[in-house]
Amino acid sequence: MDAYGNDLAYIHDVGFGSFAENSAPGLLKLLQHNGITAGLVVDLGCGSGVWASELSRAGYNVAGIDISPSMIEMARKRVPAGDFRVASLLTAELPQCVAVTSLGECLNYLFDETNNLRQLRRLFRRVYDALRPGGVFIFGVAEPGRGKGQLQKHFEGPDWAILLEVEEDHQTNQLTRGITLFRKVGEFYRRDQEVHRLKLYRRSEIARSLRSVGFRVHTLRSYGDQAMIKGCVAFLARKARSR
Repeated sequence: MDAYGNDLAYIHDVGFGSFAENSAPGLLKLLQHNGITAGLVVDLGCGSGVWASELSRAGYNVAGIDISPSMIEMARKRVPAGDFRVASLLTAELPQCVAVTSLGECLNYLFDETNNLRQLRRLFRRVYDALRPGGVFIFGVAEPGRGKGQLQKHFEGPDWAILLEVEEDHQTNQLTRGITLFRKVGEFYRRDQEVHRLKLYRRSEIARSLRSVGFRVHTLRSYGDQAMIKGCVAFLARKARSR
């Protein structure tokens, strides 16, 4: 599967970066409320670096991981002080840090086809081990029913347009998005296509998996004023402080 090639990465950045931007004030408050005012934050599925930029501006050190080279290229330009790597978030080595974040549906994507609940449990263990005592893991996942009412959609901007065809398989809990995209280059529009598949997870199984590795878990309805994407739920998982 394609993972946000150059044109779709551009469209996602200019057309859909507002979720990360609008989430930033609430996320920063969550970090501060948990006593995390400085240190390294690792962003899994960092995309074009919108959230990483807000973290850097707030005084945190930032490391970002994304499977899309095009996204990482934009993130490096946006946040020159950050450390950005092209890798699968399921297997990438995680440095010691004060927080790990993953906005949107990054943990659902099947760009790495090994993604399943067992792999996520292994990721949760690696996140737990990477976090310093008192550190937090804040992330979202898409649940079964994410595709409800989304069979076909159309979005457009001044120099781009995308057509989405969405299908959810309720037997396998997989969501498929067929994406036809157009980006203006000079006087003409360049056409491309990508197919994205996501594995959908129930919040109860995610919460159990987090607790099984030692996290204290809370679900979130919003990041401050920014509500969750329809069909998604967010978690704040906290590693206990050392006694």
